[in-house]
Amino acid sequence: EVQLQASGGGLVQPGGSLRLSCAASGFAFDDYAIGWFRQAPGKEREGVSCISHTGDTTHYADSVKGRFTISRDNAKNNVYLQMSNLKPEGTAIYYCNVIHQFRDYWGQGTQVTVSS
Repeated sequence: EVQLQASGGGLVQPGGSLRLSCAASGFAFDDYAIGWFRQAPGKEREGVSCISHTGDTTHYADSVKGRFTISRDNAKNNVYLQMSNLKPEGTAIYYCNVIHQFRDYWGQGTQVTVSS
């Protein structure tokens, strides 16, 4: 069974940092790209960043470029999202995602709140 578990969220002040983790199981992790998405209250879910199966290629939404860094450890079946200089508009539930055999799988999400 494909499972994704996001963790690492919390309350942080504007300008602060957090590191999110996504632990994966149930599939050949190092064969699949992984994405991070977020959903703010009252808004649609949006893509934040993604990383190729090898980790060689990454992409970022314009809103987070230069502040967020995605990485992965294929030996540990984990993907990370290092978030720096967080802004209040970054308040959202963050989800990791994999498309496995034509199906979308989502972790349960981790809440990030950016507030003073």
